[in-house]
Amino acid sequence: MTTKSTSLPLLALGAMLLGATAIALAPILVRLSDVGPTATAFWRCALAVPLVWALLVFQHKGIPRFELKKGHRKALIIAGAFFAADLSFWHVSILWTSVANATLLANLAPFFVAAYIFLFRRQSLGTATWMALGCAAIGIALLTSQNVQLGGTRLRGDVLGIITAACYAGYMISVANARVFAGAMHVNLYTSAVSALFLAIIMLVMGEQVLPVELDGWWALIALALVSQVLGQGLIVYAFAHLPITFGALSLLLQPVLAAAIAWVLFGEYMAPIEIIGGAVVLAAILIARLSKPKSS
Repeated sequence: MTTKSTSLPLLALGAMLLGATAIALAPILVRLSDVGPTATAFWRCALAVPLVWALLVFQHKGIPRFELKKGHRKALIIAGAFFAADLSFWHVSILWTSVANATLLANLAPFFVAAYIFLFRRQSLGTATWMALGCAAIGIALLTSQNVQLGGTRLRGDVLGIITAACYAGYMISVANARVFAGAMHVNLYTSAVSALFLAIIMLVMGEQVLPVELDGWWALIALALVSQVLGQGLIVYAFAHLPITFGALSLLLQPVLAAAIAWVLFGEYMAPIEIIGGAVVLAAILIARLSKPKSS
């Protein structure tokens, strides 16, 4: 009888954590942008497309060829649509509530991923995974306890953060499916292009300001595209090909912890001791997921 190794690839784990760190900078850069929230999301994806294309040309030492079948094209369009919805809702949430709260609620995505796996794939998640999810829920509750507001703009921002989580879960599941037939940079290229198209339509319908007023606004958009989209999403797409999807989702819970810490320093969004404890609990959830053994079918 042969046994399969249950250790997770260290390179993929490093890519996931580095990608999460890069994406943690996204809400900070959104705050620094002087265009509309959906327009900021549009530039994030649109500016990323030529950068990812250049990386592909460099990788293939020429213009890359990638033929898509009908089903493959549909999978990438779905992933791009989910990502566009995710960014659109999240950027508004960032402006309406605190960076910490918006980012934390957006990272409820693992719960939606787990629900999808349990309800639609009919797969058991295993005791350790449920423990990790429960631990993450406690950590998120502690982290958001000081920021949740009853009524007004803060509440609407929180609701949008939860909707963001559902959209991001759809994106992660779609990307995991797309990575079966496409490389990480190909997926990033196509999803960025599709997302930019959807976001362009939304920002024009909403009548948002499209072009930055000052040069600093352009730098914020360029950094958002390069760091969060090209580097962050590229590393995460790569990692999803080598990590169990539930663990990958839990690893991304590192984002709100980092984002909250950066917002504390830059914007003075104070983190109370209970929120710091919550961050530690979230990290404990990631550790539980890291040490858990995947359940064989």
